[in-house]
Amino acid sequence: MEAMTDGDDKKSSRDGRKERVLHTRIPAVLEQELKRVATAWRVPVSNVVRALLGDALDTLDVVGKKAEGELRGVAALLAAERHRLRQASAEQLSKLPGAEEERSASPSAEAQAVPDDSLRGAVGVTPITLVHDATCGLTGKKLAAGTEAYLVLFDEPGRQMITGRDVLPNASTSNKETTDD
Repeated sequence: MEAMTDGDDKKSSRDGRKERVLHTRIPAVLEQELKRVATAWRVPVSNVVRALLGDALDTLDVVGKKAEGELRGVAALLAAERHRLRQASAEQLSKLPGAEEERSASPSAEAQAVPDDSLRGAVGVTPITLVHDATCGLTGKKLAAGTEAYLVLFDEPGRQMITGRDVLPNASTSNKETTDD
């Protein structure tokens, strides 16, 4: 690998970043490949290494952000499924004898509404007509093909959710609450 010259040091300090020399051991095969690429590109080997390292770090950053978005989507689906299972078990429990007394002591189904964090980061919704059956990402209810549903868009890349109309917050109610305060 090549060392930096004084001219390179002055140039890098003008860019606002001071470059450092990094020494590392690499296999002979990798050295030959780097030299071959440098010759083909007609640039010094150090520039090839710098470009490859920079691209590798940028790629890792993009992949990390995408994976994080996908994990958040999976977490939202798990939260919706957990909510659906709780509703189903609550319905089964309500059918048992003596459930009336417990129901009056426990919060209502409306009080146990969709978890607040399921829509955290949502920026908007757009109406869609379903081509295939789908499952509501908030309640777990089946949404039939041909019916109107909503695609919830989030500020996180790649995260989206399909919901039924009845589970979305009412815009007029939300605005009324904020203007009354």
